[in-house]
Amino acid sequence: MINIELLSPAKNLECGIVAVNHGADAVYIGAPQFSARAAAGNSVEDITALVQYAHKFRVKVLVALNTILTDDQLPEAEKLIWEIYNAGADALIIQDMGILKLNLPPIALHASTQTDNRTIEKVKFLKDVGFTRVVLARELTLKQISEISEQTDIELEAFVHGALCVSYSGQCYMSQANCGRSANRGQCAQYCRLPYHLIDADDNILVKNKHLLSLKDLDLSDSLEEMIKAGVTSFKIEGRLKEVDYVKNITAYYRKKLDAILEGNTNYKRASAGRTTIFFEPNPEKSFRRGATDYFLNGRKPDIIQPDTPKSLGEPIGKVTYIGRNFFEMHNGTDLNNGDGLCFINKQGDLTGFRVNRVDRKQIFPADMPRMDIGVMLYRNQDQAFEKILKGKTSERKIGLEILFKEIPTGFEIQLTDEDGISSVFEAVCDKQPAQKPEVVNDNIKNQLSKLGNTIYEAADIQIDISSQWFFPASQLSEWRRLVIEELDSVREKSYIREPNKEAQLAEFPSKKLTYLGNVTNKLSEAFYSEHGVEEIMSGFEVKAEEGVPLMFTKHCIKFTMGWCPKEGYKATFKEPLFLKNNDQTYELTFDCKACEMRISKA
Repeated sequence: MINIELLSPAKNLECGIVAVNHGADAVYIGAPQFSARAAAGNSVEDITALVQYAHKFRVKVLVALNTILTDDQLPEAEKLIWEIYNAGADALIIQDMGILKLNLPPIALHASTQTDNRTIEKVKFLKDVGFTRVVLARELTLKQISEISEQTDIELEAFVHGALCVSYSGQCYMSQANCGRSANRGQCAQYCRLPYHLIDADDNILVKNKHLLSLKDLDLSDSLEEMIKAGVTSFKIEGRLKEVDYVKNITAYYRKKLDAILEGNTNYKRASAGRTTIFFEPNPEKSFRRGATDYFLNGRKPDIIQPDTPKSLGEPIGKVTYIGRNFFEMHNGTDLNNGDGLCFINKQGDLTGFRVNRVDRKQIFPADMPRMDIGVMLYRNQDQAFEKILKGKTSERKIGLEILFKEIPTGFEIQLTDEDGISSVFEAVCDKQPAQKPEVVNDNIKNQLSKLGNTIYEAADIQIDISSQWFFPASQLSEWRRLVIEELDSVREKSYIREPNKEAQLAEFPSKKLTYLGNVTNKLSEAFYSEHGVEEIMSGFEVKAEEGVPLMFTKHCIKFTMGWCPKEGYKATFKEPLFLKNNDQTYELTFDCKACEMRISKA
């Protein structure tokens, strides 16, 4: 059977533990340095603690060290990688190929999405040079994923939820060019989330002050089964900057979705151990999201951006039906709670938010009455009742045990076998005394052995095999239970096997030339590509900023979004080139219609 993995983000140790408890099969967390989310680094001590907790449930811990490095950073990176390996991490997520030239421990390597994994040739190459998994580009369709899966034999990981970079990952240099903050070094300034005027060559404003590069958030929850059939085995939730409530809600949501698919399926199974019980109804609309899109998975669509705001809209509640002096009424207004946060897009196209002070039957009284019109759509971006639920106990994860209590010549024996087939045995050498109340002996044994509430286990079945009804003090059974559980914990810890690393082969890189898009920023990376057949290697943009080159490569096309695609038969009424303008920053747009791609350069 093929393992299907739900991979959740961990901003920190607390988020990592929450992810495990809510059903993650693997957790990815940032290294202390060199992570593509510079604001989400974690100490080796915290990574060690997360590993120790996660491995109890056979949950993997993947550590992101996926920035490009300078020559002077390589020795420090090598030292850190050994520390991460000794902490027990299962794999390292990397972008910089110079890392493959370091003295590495035998840790599995995953190719970050920043390595721009869009083609069969690239995926094959990464597999040959030692990677055990490739994180696919978000822009791929189901058909493209299926073709990669059919022609390669490497684990494929794909994002299914969360924020989207408008650029191909690893191919955006706007932040570096404008303020020296490299996205490839975890310091993106998010110029894609700014508002822009769209201007033609005659300086006419075609679109005014809209977030034309700000994508909606990804939600592929309705396509999980199709993605499994296409060859994806790891389903990744974006969010290493997100807080605990997001991790709880979104992990639980996808856990339930995947469990429904895997139930009764003989071809696929869950990648980790334990049964997860969710004590609330997860809803992705109640966590941060900029709307939702399936992006390019099922083909190109025009509505992939959120032009009005880069902020979280939340869940659509309904339209305003009546406006009074200090209150209003709306469809579904009775579902609101005191303290809820609502928002709407005003006539100027700006996001306006306000707080609900009081709900009285159909009438909703805001803390400050906003200016809005009948018919405006309202969204709830803060649900007080839901947030209160998330602050409490929202899940429980337990590993099923089969327990056998049997009599032996010298006393009694307890055998535990968990759902992974791992066993422990405890022999209690003791005298046997007949019970004064034989009719309650078996119930007492079952009652004491099933008291596993402060452990990670639950009793799935308890069998008793004794020749006579003997007397067992409750304290004695409790102590025996404690000792056999400790033994099982020890056996499970020792039996955990990390994924082995893969031996690298000498393989030809798909291209003989690497431009600045290869992100080569150190000598070891340059040596790596030379060894693999690349004859011309340019320095990465962070080392040598080429003048006039595109700063972003994206599959998002503004002309297609606006209904101006020439391939769809549109006859332009404006003069090209087109430009994006924000204050004193102006960018020229060029369109590769054959590849259906857009490029952005400084004007």
